[in-house]
Amino acid sequence: MYATGIHSFTNMHQKAHFRHITQPSSPPVTMSMALKQVFNKDRTFRPKRKFEPGTQRFELHKKAQASLNAGLDLKQAVQLPHGEDLNDWVAVHVVDFFNRINLIYGTISDSCTDQTCPVMSGGPKYEYRWQDEQKYKKPTALSAPKYMSLLMDWIEVQINNEQIFPTNVGTPFPKTFMQVAKKILSRLFRVFVHVYIHHFDCVSQMGAEAHVNTCYKHFFYFVTEFSLIDHKELEPLKEMTARMCH
Repeated sequence: MYATGIHSFTNMHQKAHFRHITQPSSPPVTMSMALKQVFNKDRTFRPKRKFEPGTQRFELHKKAQASLNAGLDLKQAVQLPHGEDLNDWVAVHVVDFFNRINLIYGTISDSCTDQTCPVMSGGPKYEYRWQDEQKYKKPTALSAPKYMSLLMDWIEVQINNEQIFPTNVGTPFPKTFMQVAKKILSRLFRVFVHVYIHHFDCVSQMGAEAHVNTCYKHFFYFVTEFSLIDHKELEPLKEMTARMCH
């Protein structure tokens, strides 16, 4: 969809509000420290969906984190382990990426306001509009924080829905699971777009550039490994990605 020369992408069937992330007041926690915690295999930031110990998905989560901690090449780390189910592998990563990207946006959200970012965009060429079955019946231009609010809570609703992300061993994934997963990942990519283009100076000032870049590379290699995001969605960061992800 195009509007006055601006690429406009629409979120479908989404609702809810973003929970502002704050850091503990004492001791002070820098973004760099917080992101290091995210990459720790035993900790994620306020996970909304925990993997129960002893379950197959928990073991997959541990395996994925162990690969990262061991310094395995990210291209190899995202590959489906032999004998594992793709839906399980994708589910684990969707939850993990949500936690990480939620943290990244939360730590820069003080500089992302209705005044600084009156439109959810990725530079002058790309604008993301919101549509759902509730309040926003048509694609609607919103401020970046409002858009993030709707987006993050919509994702939280999806990953906590047992009908979409079943946690019980033996419960099959619905036929629509991969479609939902693709939509979630596509929307999460837009957070990267906005952060990189409009707030990366803030990320750099916090000393977290390397951590955000690593998270982005991991995300990019994963979604491209399994063709989970349409190429048109990747366009805003195409040049940066070509330099970063060889």
